[in-house]
Amino acid sequence: MLLALQIIIVLAAIFLGARLGSIAIGFAGGAGVLLLGLTGVPVTIKDIPFDVIGIIMAVIAAIAAMQKAGGLDYLVYLAEKALRKNPKQITIWAPIVTWLMTVFCGTGHTAFSTLPVIAEVAKEGGVRPSRPLSIAVVASQMAITASPISAAVVFMASLMEPLGVGYLSMLAVFLLSTFIAVILAAFITNFLGKDLKDDPVYQERLANGTVQPPSGKNDYTPVKGAKASVMIFLVAILVVMAYATAISDQVGLIKNPSIPRNEAIMAIMLAAATAITLICKLKADTILQTSVFRSGMSACICVLGVAWLGTTLINHYIEDIKRLSGNVLKDYPWMLAVVLFFAAALLYSQAATAKALLPAALAVGVSPLTAVASFAAVSALFILPTYPTLLAAVEMDDTGSTRIGKYVFNHSFIIPGTLAITFAVILGFLFGSVMI
Repeated sequence: MLLALQIIIVLAAIFLGARLGSIAIGFAGGAGVLLLGLTGVPVTIKDIPFDVIGIIMAVIAAIAAMQKAGGLDYLVYLAEKALRKNPKQITIWAPIVTWLMTVFCGTGHTAFSTLPVIAEVAKEGGVRPSRPLSIAVVASQMAITASPISAAVVFMASLMEPLGVGYLSMLAVFLLSTFIAVILAAFITNFLGKDLKDDPVYQERLANGTVQPPSGKNDYTPVKGAKASVMIFLVAILVVMAYATAISDQVGLIKNPSIPRNEAIMAIMLAAATAITLICKLKADTILQTSVFRSGMSACICVLGVAWLGTTLINHYIEDIKRLSGNVLKDYPWMLAVVLFFAAALLYSQAATAKALLPAALAVGVSPLTAVASFAAVSALFILPTYPTLLAAVEMDDTGSTRIGKYVFNHSFIIPGTLAITFAVILGFLFGSVMI
């Protein structure tokens, strides 16, 4: 009876946070932790993922500095050039762009800046905007599980290296499986939904004059420092990858490193932010005003509250979980991906989901291959139509083709997202069996 009450508390906190939206997801998670404590669940600071939060903060600081220097605008400009070369194939190219930008930056928030471009190019090419927008949003979420500087991947590396899985091998599996999965899902997505000329919602909006004509190409000139900021950030990523590889047990170029991997990533990213601020002559206080900084710090609070909430309950019942789920996961390893899939929809973060569930999965005897292959499933943030980039895509599509259905779950993102994750998990088992 007490367990049922505690599960209700966790679910109620998550649903309340999702309903309030934005940073309130973290607020509600903290309130849920308080209520769990009052029911007798031990609450400890050890369940707070400070390493994950620290990495997110440091990476966001560097990206925010790059945005202030004009670097993000420059990346969007490059993306727009690529997309406009093949407007009829926007459904294939849009997710490639958002996947690459997220892998590069380590945060899916970069998709915000590309969504308006995708919507415009789709209309210019006569393509139903829901097709490229939906798979582009999904691709930006899945790329988190392939970015060398994302908190989720870094946490995964810390779990897998002691089990003999090298950082580069693991990253190669993530990069290949998610990229190919996104392409396969994009191909199928290109056939979803009616063409615009046959869509009654679009025709109604067209008749009412609420659909804006495509605005055409945007005249853009990179500001001074934009390219430099992008290069500094790229160098920082390469240094992170090189250092993480050098200190790994499999390579072992640096024995007993004085700076562990997580701490090194934070320091390198903060150093990159410093270099961008100095070289691009930024006023440091203006970096706090960027949209990336605000959304990134909001994400930190969300991870703090939600991951703390989930980990607190799971750790309290870890022995029972081991006893009940151990044989099931051994006999049906793919079930881990299913658990991660639905947990991600509630925990609202790839890093939070990984932190809350993967240590428990490994503790009950799940193999390293299963954990690596199933990792892509933590990207199922699209199930509930409340994620910021998902809502932004709906708002930016004035044709009405990208929409949330009457039954909540029947929205434009559910099929592309489920397909992409299914493909990624299957490919993860395939590539992982060879590479790790």
